[in-house]
Amino acid sequence: MGIADQFKDKSQALADQAKKKADGKQDEASERSSRNEDPMRDEQDRARQRAQDARDRFDDNYDA
Repeated sequence: MGIADQFKDKSQALADQAKKKADGKQDEASERSSRNEDPMRDEQDRARQRAQDARDRFDDNYDA
């Protein structure tokens, strides 16, 4: 087996590994999508909640 064959084998193995990893990520994204999970939406909800809490604290301080 020559050096060229070794490089071809190694490059093919890396390509297969990358494809498996990409397929796994795609499957994970599809599963999250089917469950209506969105990490950005969760972060936006937390930001909205923090803003609402700040408004509530402000209102509580000046309602007296």
